[in-house]
Amino acid sequence: MKTESQSASIFNVAVIVASLGYFVDIYDLLLFTIVRVPSLQSLGLPQSEIDSGAGLLLINIQMVGLLLGGLFWGVWGDKKGRLSVLFGSILIYSVANIANGFVQGITGYVLWRFVAGFGLAGELGAGITLVSEILPKEKRGYGTMIVATVGVSGAVAANLIAKAVGDWRICYFIGGGLGLALLVLRISVMESHMFNQVKATATTRGSLLALFTSKERLLKYIKCILLGTPTWFVVGILIAFSNKFAREMNVQGNINPGDAVAFCYAGLVIGDFSSGLVSQLLKSRKKVMLLFLTLTAIMVAIYLNLHGASTALFYTVCALMGFSVGFWAIFVTIGAESFGTNLRATVATTVPNFARGMLPLISVLFVTAQSYFNLLQSGAIVAVICIGVAMLAAWTIEETFHKDLNYLEDI
Repeated sequence: MKTESQSASIFNVAVIVASLGYFVDIYDLLLFTIVRVPSLQSLGLPQSEIDSGAGLLLINIQMVGLLLGGLFWGVWGDKKGRLSVLFGSILIYSVANIANGFVQGITGYVLWRFVAGFGLAGELGAGITLVSEILPKEKRGYGTMIVATVGVSGAVAANLIAKAVGDWRICYFIGGGLGLALLVLRISVMESHMFNQVKATATTRGSLLALFTSKERLLKYIKCILLGTPTWFVVGILIAFSNKFAREMNVQGNINPGDAVAFCYAGLVIGDFSSGLVSQLLKSRKKVMLLFLTLTAIMVAIYLNLHGASTALFYTVCALMGFSVGFWAIFVTIGAESFGTNLRATVATTVPNFARGMLPLISVLFVTAQSYFNLLQSGAIVAVICIGVAMLAAWTIEETFHKDLNYLEDI
């Protein structure tokens, strides 16, 4: 008789629901970047605040929410189950999304971006954990590839909806409505059999402290986080402030950050699909990570040298740079595969959110660098650091492609 894992299809309901959940997650996560300028303009903020002060504050406070939410939802997922995180997180960020559409000032905006970030933090990790535990090892890479590919397309949808609707408040209402509708679909999803087995034992689950009690485990955890750093440098700095970089390089025409996000994530969609597929064909996570990180370094170098480029060329490079950081599927899969069932949700949820949460630190480094160097030089310096540490992590981390996930951490 086949077990739940052995008979699971890569198109089962858990994969579909996790994919749609991540789609709504990315829609909301990137929506602020897309509507940053018009929303802050409508709230009466001057352009200087939109470009740096308030604009950067809102991005960073959202990331702080993701960081704290990642800790909460990760531990909750290992203690109470993967499904409880999927329900709780989407309810919180859906409500926060709707509330964002009602804000009348910067204080309310800051508050609800934090709450949205906190809620969003649980979605990806819980979904990837569930999919990884339900699917057999020879199929789980395809499952996480589907989740990531469908998910990141949420950014493209957010930009298209923003252009079609025109009102940034309605865009937030749509995101909240999609999230609440998704709750209905989640009723049919079953809990992971691996988690149910662990839940029936007295084994300690969801212990953050356990990540620090073993030097080997801590080092592995840090490596998993560092793998995702280049993605958020590219998206949170180079793409989010693409209009400033374009002005610095005298790019022809006006660059819209929302369009830059859409082009970048269009590339990310193809990149996530490609990296996941190549990983399955090569039967390796490490080789694909190193390949795509090398491509990221090349594309960032090209981006920072687009002096006098046309608008079309600039957006094309944004798309290619998005493709190069399209290793999110591999990144989150490595995190889920690297730890035992009693810590898997904690790791799989905190790792991507710690990677996202690195953005405030990256932003501080970027701003500090500008006190000594120009905008483009500062971008290059931060790029070398972010990509460099990710390359080192990818080179030294264990290969997890063939790893059996039905085991426990000794904590």
